Amino acid sequence: MMKFGSYILPTLAATVSSASAFTAGIGRTPIASRAFTKTSSLNAKVPKLTEPANQILDNTDVFIFDCDGVIWRGDSLIPGISETLDKLRALGKKMFFVTNNSTKSRAGYKKKFDGLGLNIPAEEIFSSSFAAAAYLEQTKFKESGKKVYIIGEVGICEELDNINVPWIGGPEDGDKQPDMGSGGRLEVDPDVGAVIVGFDRRVNYYKIQYAQLCINEIEGCEFVATNLDAVAHLTDAQEWAGNGSMVGAIKGCTGVEPTVVGKPSPLMIDYLCDKLNLERSRICMVGDRLDTDVLFGTDNGLQSLLVLSGVTSEDKLLSSENTITPDYYADTINDFFLDSESS
Repeated sequence: MMKFGSYILPTLAATVSSASAFTAGIGRTPIASRAFTKTSSLNAKVPKLTEPANQILDNTDVFIFDCDGVIWRGDSLIPGISETLDKLRALGKKMFFVTNNSTKSRAGYKKKFDGLGLNIPAEEIFSSSFAAAAYLEQTKFKESGKKVYIIGEVGICEELDNINVPWIGGPEDGDKQPDMGSGGRLEVDPDVGAVIVGFDRRVNYYKIQYAQLCINEIEGCEFVATNLDAVAHLTDAQEWAGNGSMVGAIKGCTGVEPTVVGKPSPLMIDYLCDKLNLERSRICMVGDRLDTDVLFGTDNGLQSLLVLSGVTSEDKLLSSENTITPDYYADTINDFFLDSESS
């Protein structure tokens, strides 16, 4: 078994021994066979956080934070976040940061946190690029002798390198174009056993064609998606098309449903609870998306809080058409200390 700490960051060894350990301790039905059910509530009224000590802080030992739209927007730290995280640590709260963005590896996200002036221990960071690698370890993909075709960026590549799973594609195919002249065809590597689709700012027709040929023509080739996020905060100025658009392109030309390893998949929360002996009812999932973050909380027995600092508006949350409801909502996580500000 390859030691996780030895292939990502030495400091991770204290919490996670390997991607295998990340999944082996789960002991539950494989992700591919598990369905996610939206929590339905007609015209539900979601209370806004007004007394954070009584509503959230006193009842929570562990906070799981989404990153984009909660901690930062694009490459800009949301004002006040650093101080809020310091206050939570001073109260003895444990924190984990779980992102569906696969463009960076865990080591890469550690660098981003550092660059924003946030001293977050590496073992508290979980990305969907890591989750994809952990899923391959769970399913013993390496033992098949196959390789992975990647639509995605360097984060997935680095995580697969860390577990010694061979891959092709990724950034290297960013400028390629298929021959579509008379008689033109694109030849694919017959040893591809899985296609992983993550967010890719250089996605192109070559990559889409390569992926669909692998899935449609290579027997047993699996389709794995890091997440299905519809939009992303690449900058703090507007929303951008998310990985759901790239996954949708492959799903559209193959008719195959992907195995999703990021939120709301239970893989990461199963690990945290089983390995660190956490009580689910004392965990609060905090995010800016209803269909990933809040659903991740409600479907996995956690408390949940939606913040309006990301992609979800108050109107959408409180709409009669919304069927996914958190326990509370707030403008930002800085509202955790409204009581102290008013006193």
